[in-house]
Amino acid sequence: MYFPYFRGRQFEIIALRELLEMDLLNDRIIPIIEPVKLSSTLTKTMSKFIEKEKQLAVVHNPKVGSFNLEIAKESPLKEIFDSHLLSDWIIKSHIINKQSVGEISKLVELGIEREEILTIISDRDRLDYFEDTFGEKNGLYNLIPYERVFKKYVKNNKVLFDDKFVKLARNAEYKDKDEFFSEDHLFYDEEGYSGFSDFSVVGSDYTEAGFAPFAVAIHIVYFDSEKNLRIIHFVSDSNEDIQDPAGKFYEAVSKLFEWKKENDINTYGLNEFIKHYRNETYPGLGTVKKLSIMHHIELMSQYLDGEHSL
Repeated sequence: MYFPYFRGRQFEIIALRELLEMDLLNDRIIPIIEPVKLSSTLTKTMSKFIEKEKQLAVVHNPKVGSFNLEIAKESPLKEIFDSHLLSDWIIKSHIINKQSVGEISKLVELGIEREEILTIISDRDRLDYFEDTFGEKNGLYNLIPYERVFKKYVKNNKVLFDDKFVKLARNAEYKDKDEFFSEDHLFYDEEGYSGFSDFSVVGSDYTEAGFAPFAVAIHIVYFDSEKNLRIIHFVSDSNEDIQDPAGKFYEAVSKLFEWKKENDINTYGLNEFIKHYRNETYPGLGTVKKLSIMHHIELMSQYLDGEHSL
């Protein structure tokens, strides 16, 4: 099982919804959304997963963004979210913290069993809170780092959780980089894990506000001959200022086009990039990120389906 983890920004959520609408999401992929705000994009995506009878994990106690403040106020969106959260197709997910005992008790009062909850435990100091909250009963899935101490506390339904994306300070620093991304998909089951999880090509860093970059970078994952997952970065050349993002995008996507000619990989996201190259159109930076995510998740869908020729 693969559990791509997203912080719930708009284009990340839209990427998941569009993959679902096009039937490009493998049943062995369960996306996890940690909402950063209470939005119609979030609730519509939850609605679509419920309608399609596909599992989606949603964190009820996110640690970043404004979601917690917004969900505390009565609103039509809150009513929709609360209703969707109780659906059998929405996996209730929880970040282990000092208040976990009380927060999980509130879920139990709603009729949600501990064994139905996905947990995220990334901090060694929070393992005691996990034990206090769950005792001998582990959650449905439990995301943990690849460290021995976590296996001591979390004995069942372990999911290997790691940030594979190397975040650099500036997009221009990715230029000419083609690097190792992950091999977790090759050995997670042999190591006793039920699945693996990462932050896709976005990374775990979170900032409230975006900014106009000096360089445009397109991040594309692919499999090498040993079935390792690698990531190659296509970066613009005219990176002296923030002017002409459309021109910067075309410089980056031109390099992607040349690379694609030598690599027989077909995904919706990748093919959309090629269309933008041929039509000389600029979709905006949000869509650039969306298409990179869609490519990654669909590629993993192909891999898990056994359809990817390596």
